[in-house]
Amino acid sequence: MALIEAINLTKLYRMGDETVHALAGVSFSIPQRDYCAIVGPSGSGKSTLMNILGGLDTPTNGRLTIAGNDIGEMSDDDLAVFRNQTIGFVFQSFNLLPRLTALENVELPMIYGGVLPKERHERAAHLLQRVGLGERMGHKPTQLSGGQQQRVAIARALAGQPKLILADEPTGALDTNTGIEILGLFGQLNREGATIVIVTHDHEVAGATNRTIEMRDGHIVSDELNDRSARHDANV
Repeated sequence: MALIEAINLTKLYRMGDETVHALAGVSFSIPQRDYCAIVGPSGSGKSTLMNILGGLDTPTNGRLTIAGNDIGEMSDDDLAVFRNQTIGFVFQSFNLLPRLTALENVELPMIYGGVLPKERHERAAHLLQRVGLGERMGHKPTQLSGGQQQRVAIARALAGQPKLILADEPTGALDTNTGIEILGLFGQLNREGATIVIVTHDHEVAGATNRTIEMRDGHIVSDELNDRSARHDANV
């Protein structure tokens, strides 16, 4: 069953007198439990597509359904609720609040989701243990390494029990070895049932996933299954 179904997505932007086709008729589907990379150089349309998949933007034309919901038919308020309940985001820059502890950062989306204090505390603690930070719950972001901060961000993305995890250049701010560890963690989460889409310019990062969708100039130019490599999963 497809978790994401995109049909002829188009996104136009006006830049002065010029119309830019950021997406030019993009169609694809992503089944549940897929682990997929969307790859392409700057200007390829991958970031625009990620924003649309995340409910942060809407297509100019075409149809996008996620978990049976038509994104184009939603109001801004409905999209905000949908994002909180359906999608977990992981960003290159971590986006952690510096004054909050790791535990409090993971709890934050559950506060917006109306989860009661006892439950969100227990869930946040469990998730931090799951990503290997059980002994760092009381640490603030400045007391954590880049890799540890990204693990907190992944735990936060999982806090709302999302159907989809979207990761935007999740290894871009990390050194090579730490990036491999984070990709290994994504692989582990996927094996446990998570649907993950990574947006990246890096073909090596894309190669750690099950499938690569390559974009150029607003078009999908290839959509291929990857040969799985054990080198990423072995470094969890």
